[in-house]
Amino acid sequence: MKTIIAALIATAFLVPAAHAAGKDGSFEVASLQSSAVKTGWLQVLSQGKPAKAKTAKNINLSPIQRELIAFNEKVAPGTIIVDNSDRRLYHVLGNGVAMRYGVSVGREGFIWTGSNTVSRKAEWPTWNPPKEMRVREARKGHVLPITMKGGIDNPLGARAMYLGSTIYRIHGTNQPSSIGKAMSSGCIRMANEDVEHLYANVTIGTKVIVRD
Repeated sequence: MKTIIAALIATAFLVPAAHAAGKDGSFEVASLQSSAVKTGWLQVLSQGKPAKAKTAKNINLSPIQRELIAFNEKVAPGTIIVDNSDRRLYHVLGNGVAMRYGVSVGREGFIWTGSNTVSRKAEWPTWNPPKEMRVREARKGHVLPITMKGGIDNPLGARAMYLGSTIYRIHGTNQPSSIGKAMSSGCIRMANEDVEHLYANVTIGTKVIVRD
């Protein structure tokens, strides 16, 4: 194996002068190959077995890219509209456009509709799961904390916008795989990168409409 690698290295870098220089005097490095098979460095060094690149999942990114779209519904600029059916949130910017984000909405039995306003905003919010949620999850064998400080492991993610005096929020998540699905307990989940983007453009008192 060492002999093969040495030969390949020689092929790649010890290029004869007659073939190395172009007419303009520039040089090209020969590609790593043999007469029988073309292969990459990782495959050679893994003894012919294709090497798989290791990529870390970024829990802050949404699988659904936010985008600026045409939006002609007659609502005041600044309004937030959440569509349960298509699992999208629209931040109306006015002049016929809106920013559209992928979200996760309430699962069966927890979905809701109505309107309210943003009453509070928080960065890296503390999570205080309601008693009924703790009881419900305990029946499934999941013990929830009474309170959890903000952080990367906190299910509320990087930002939260509280809706009136309800228990519902538009918030981040450490489970971006839930975006585009109905998986929450009624809150509107966004990927951290998206909720930070929305948070920076929303003020207290912003109207929020949640519809089917």
